[in-house]
Amino acid sequence: MAGRAPAGGGGDRKDLICVGRVKGAHGVRGQLRITPFTERPENVAAYGPVSDADGKRQYELKIERMTKTHVIARIDGIDDRDAAEALRGLRLFVPRAALPPADDDEYYCEDLVGLSAETVDGRALGHVLSVQDFGAGTVLEIGEARARTVFAPFNRDVVPLVDLAAGRVVIDPPAGLLDDDKGAS
Repeated sequence: MAGRAPAGGGGDRKDLICVGRVKGAHGVRGQLRITPFTERPENVAAYGPVSDADGKRQYELKIERMTKTHVIARIDGIDDRDAAEALRGLRLFVPRAALPPADDDEYYCEDLVGLSAETVDGRALGHVLSVQDFGAGTVLEIGEARARTVFAPFNRDVVPLVDLAAGRVVIDPPAGLLDDDKGAS
């Protein structure tokens, strides 16, 4: 069910899809550690140049190797550790048109953000504010305001329905997810 979507995803433009994020420098010669958000990690550079969230600055990634969790890459003009560290946190985007269409039961995270969220019995929970992955799997941040949100695991048991056409997700919350002050309004 988890799509090819970026776990951290969430650009301001629906025509751009986040494919990775610069984690930081690797070594002293300008190499970058990139957390890929693509189905296959090496595809972070497979769809042409990447850009920043505005689409104004473009970068040509040159993958040098893979680690267990990151892609090690270079960008022309980034030749030392300080220049590489200056890009820490940069989210890398490609045009939606450059990516293959999502298969059934696959979603780009950008497509989930903004959908209304409700429980299986129809209780409104708010909207999907973001899609995150903190290391233990993809979660949907749901609520009306970031000060009062809940994180729901994004799997078929907890999210039995994603209806992009209707603009909604249905949540079957596990015990305790929506209790007391943990729940979304």
